[in-house]
Amino acid sequence: MTSRDGVTVVGVDGCKAGWIAVYRDPGAAPSAGVFPSFAALLDALPIHATVAVDMPIGLPDLSQKGGRGPEALVRPLLGARQSSVFAIPSRAALYAQTDDFTTIEAWYAAHRRASEVAKATSDPPRGVSIQAFGIFAKIREIDAVLIARPELRSRVFESHPEVAFCRLNGDQAMRLPKKIKGAVNPAGMVERKALLGRHGYLRGFLDQTPPRGAAADDFLDAAAMMLVAGRIASGEARPFPDPPLADRFGIPVAIWA
Repeated sequence: MTSRDGVTVVGVDGCKAGWIAVYRDPGAAPSAGVFPSFAALLDALPIHATVAVDMPIGLPDLSQKGGRGPEALVRPLLGARQSSVFAIPSRAALYAQTDDFTTIEAWYAAHRRASEVAKATSDPPRGVSIQAFGIFAKIREIDAVLIARPELRSRVFESHPEVAFCRLNGDQAMRLPKKIKGAVNPAGMVERKALLGRHGYLRGFLDQTPPRGAAADDFLDAAAMMLVAGRIASGEARPFPDPPLADRFGIPVAIWA
């Protein structure tokens, strides 16, 4: 699971407590940990680590039908799983409301405001789903880091778990959903663990209780992201699109798998 050039490879997913990472140093067994912020996670890694993260990277000024570009390219690969890839609104919508919310009413009001900005900066006009709004703060975290530290743009890559599982499965999408109506689907988790096992993970590692603050599906997604990080480091991974696009700040826009 380590890349051929011997760098640390890291898979990351957002979780309730911040960010869960599954990482492997050259010659070592994989480990998992939770970090309170994306910056804290990066600070804990070796300087040349390759990171694949399940979070949109690179934001559009105008959101177009189907998303930024990568989304429209990967959805056809996923069959029934394609609803897991949702369109990312404009940068203005992402930053329309950046307060911490103390009440559920304030949260929904902020969602409505972000939706209005999204509609004004999309063609055709499109609001923001509750699911997408729920990860806005985490998207902004990565965005801020990559704006402030351009050198990280060649080390931190966007991926997507279902695209990763598809690529790892010989370009065949997973048969079973990972979740059903918001609850983890045990059969879908078993299917994904079996695939991760075929790519080198030990079952005991995959069956462990996830680190505190992370859910079981977050943990498996981060494990898949680590395999993508290894593929990127060894030159096996492919970006969608190829070559990647770039946003206004020069941040690459592509889903890697």
